[in-house]
Amino acid sequence: MADFLAVNNLGKEYEGRRALHKVSFGLQQGDFLSLFGPNGAGKSTLLRIISTLTSAGSGKVEIKGFDLAEEPEAFKMQLGVISHQSLLYGHMTARENLIFYGSLYKVDDPEQRAEELLRIVELYPRRHSRVSRFSRGMCQRLSIARALVNDPSLLLLDEPFSGLDQYASAILTEQLGELRSRARTVIMVTHSLDRGLAAATRVGILAGGRLVYLEERDTIDPSAFEGLYMEYVHGARAA
Repeated sequence: MADFLAVNNLGKEYEGRRALHKVSFGLQQGDFLSLFGPNGAGKSTLLRIISTLTSAGSGKVEIKGFDLAEEPEAFKMQLGVISHQSLLYGHMTARENLIFYGSLYKVDDPEQRAEELLRIVELYPRRHSRVSRFSRGMCQRLSIARALVNDPSLLLLDEPFSGLDQYASAILTEQLGELRSRARTVIMVTHSLDRGLAAATRVGILAGGRLVYLEERDTIDPSAFEGLYMEYVHGARAA
């Protein structure tokens, strides 16, 4: 069976510094990959390449047969991204933001999708309020809705729970469960072993720009994995 997402020999350098080196892996539809690693390991760089925010120096990424380099727009239509940036427009209302992104992703009925998501993240009563007037927690919840507006085949999460309030965390956890029930594919970069292992079907470690570990979650002993992970974090084990 062909991989839903195929990453082949991905490499990236910044000013002579190696950020990624020959990273390869494949995911099937419905896989949830939790990716761990020390700071500076290349995790965010990997997500930025897959999310089309930066180009690879070498290698290839394909999703459902669409080549990122050759068909970036078709590739991008499959994606949803939650990162440290909200990617929201403060001068627009909550509803306008979601309609804008829905139109950008060619959602069949962006108005209806916006209303549906605003109810899911419990912002419907504030749908006509400008985002610039939202609290941080409200912006976080709207960012979750923005990432889901196109019902993405692949959701990329860069430390998604970092800074989330309890309310937004509960909504995100619920939506991740919903995505898994509908066989959507997820890559989550996280430092939280508990959250990462609880959600994952596959688990990986990036260190020194290399994918040094990739296993099925069901085969992993959490205590042994924690010890291995901490060796990379503290530099006791080389990449």
